[in-house]
Amino acid sequence: MYTAYRHEPFTDFTKEENRQVFQEALNKVENTLGKNYPLIVGGERIFTDEKMNSVNPANKEEIIGAVSKSNTTIIDQAFDAAEKAYQKWRVTSPEARAEVLFRAAAGMRRDKHEYSALLVKEVGKPWKEADADIAEAIDFMEYYARQMIELKNGKGILSREGEYNQYVYQPMGVAVTIPPWNFACAIMVGTTVAPMVTGNTVLLKPAEPAVIIAAKFVELLEQSGMPEGVVNFVPGEPTEIGDYLIDHPKTSLISFTGSRATGTRIYKRAAEIQEGQQHLKRVIIEMGGKDTVVVDEDADLETAVEAVVASAFGFSGQKCSAGSRVVVHQNIYDKLLERVVDRVNEINVGDTTSYDYYMGPVINRKAFDKITGYIAIGKQEGRLAAGGGSDDSKGYFIDPTIFADVSPDARIMQEEIFGPVVAFTKASSYEEAIDIANNTEYGLTGAVISTNVEHLEYAKTHFHVGNLYFNRNCTGAIVGYHPFGGFKMSGTDSKAGGPDYLLQYMHPKTISQQL
Repeated sequence: MYTAYRHEPFTDFTKEENRQVFQEALNKVENTLGKNYPLIVGGERIFTDEKMNSVNPANKEEIIGAVSKSNTTIIDQAFDAAEKAYQKWRVTSPEARAEVLFRAAAGMRRDKHEYSALLVKEVGKPWKEADADIAEAIDFMEYYARQMIELKNGKGILSREGEYNQYVYQPMGVAVTIPPWNFACAIMVGTTVAPMVTGNTVLLKPAEPAVIIAAKFVELLEQSGMPEGVVNFVPGEPTEIGDYLIDHPKTSLISFTGSRATGTRIYKRAAEIQEGQQHLKRVIIEMGGKDTVVVDEDADLETAVEAVVASAFGFSGQKCSAGSRVVVHQNIYDKLLERVVDRVNEINVGDTTSYDYYMGPVINRKAFDKITGYIAIGKQEGRLAAGGGSDDSKGYFIDPTIFADVSPDARIMQEEIFGPVVAFTKASSYEEAIDIANNTEYGLTGAVISTNVEHLEYAKTHFHVGNLYFNRNCTGAIVGYHPFGGFKMSGTDSKAGGPDYLLQYMHPKTISQQL
């Protein structure tokens, strides 16, 4: 009935006709800026006096749109609506739930460039990065829909004479989804539709800098046949509703992607049993990384340069998978550093509404101040080899920055910066390079650039990350191809986009019949 899953293709912007079509989409999106968007609770549109503005990080004066702000009273209404909808949605056939996702994926595919253009405006993504973000969102819907159909009858277990046994999956209840702003469509979509397609209902609290793309997506789900109350759109200030969502006794599931500090706070609070709560809350968390590109002495230098630059400076380094550390064998350290510096000096930074810019702004003032603060620290901890400049006169722009000769234990080698800053250090042996790569509290992604088969095999068992890449960059996981999640303080290693991801949103149930 359904075609096999295929990764959504990326747009080839080297073709003039594709650039023209995308520019038209940008023009169309710019004509829709400044609208007010309501909360959506049980299908009802709710406008409140308090609003949250979404601001273009490349142009602080430009308002992308505004959404109404939820409060604890509205959150209670959303839980009631979700709980009511759950009673029907949980017994809706898996095929029918999946079909909502198939229709939504088709709708997003038809308007793909407009969704991408919105990401360019709302979070400052370059065209290629925005296009990939939307492609990943489509992938999540297509992949999880097919996964649910495969899981609909459960898994086979043994029966014996006079007995018939079944092992099936059932949903858990109401899920709270708290996605990040950096993959404002992809992760928001994936962590919303996963609980939804498995039969749970959802309260979606999007990241504050990326509320408009989330509002558009919930509208798309409604247009695709989603019943009222299945996904409730409740943006708001974390300080006002964050703990309330986590603590609520009707919360069964929590899916969060963001900082280590917030993730560990959620993990702790979710363990506390609230009055009226009769279940343990399940928590799925991804908390970031401090990811390393290891370059062996026999590495192909051009491959290494491409891997380092793409890993460190794609979307201005604002990825949990960004390669913000480069550990290089001492025999090729100077040569590689020189090549990377030359390449980085060619990177242009500016407003990504133009295709000409490789790098755009960082997301907001808070990020700008944090990153420039780390650049100041880097000047004390290493040698500034490239970049170091910044400009917040119109938007939040920071030059791609390289620090050389940094100690493995330095702050800029240990702490997640989440910006276009990379630190280089040298190792006297390959084994030492892997040891350095492992010396942080994180374990999300990593890359090894080497032509030595024994060294690659060594990394498979000694490089402690959830996603390990050989002879390529350490970013850019594709749904169904590179299930994504990390070890250690990078989170619960839930492996988004993988074959067992949906199982985390369901209870397995054993049914045994005496015949």
